[in-house]
Amino acid sequence: MVFESDRWRRSGRQFHAAESIADHRARLAHEQAEMQQRRLEAQSGQVAIENSPSERIRIWEELHGLPLPRTPTHKLLQIIASATNLQLEQVREVQRLRYQAARGISAGVAGILPKS
Repeated sequence: MVFESDRWRRSGRQFHAAESIADHRARLAHEQAEMQQRRLEAQSGQVAIENSPSERIRIWEELHGLPLPRTPTHKLLQIIASATNLQLEQVREVQRLRYQAARGISAGVAGILPKS
C-alpha cells in the first residue's frame, strides 16, 4: 500500500505501509546523504583540472540548472568562470565552439553544408 498524499506524490517520495516511520526516516536520510555526496563530487568536478573547460562548464550547468548564456558579454559568464576556475576567455571559447557546432548541425540538417 502506498501513501497517496499529493504532496508526497509530487516530491517523488513514497511511504510503504510495511515500513516503520523510523525505517522511512532512515531511508530518507540515507537518500539525502547520497544526493549530497553526488553534489559534492560534481562541485569537485567543476574545478578539477583534469576536466576540460567544456566538461567543467557542463557540470556547472547541471548543478545550477542553467544553460551557458549565448551572448559573449553576459554577466553570468564571469560567475561561471570563477566557479569553474577558468579564465573568462576560456568560457567564451566554449561558448563560441558550441555556437559553431549548433550552426553546423542546423546547416547540415538544411543540406547547406559546404563541400570539402
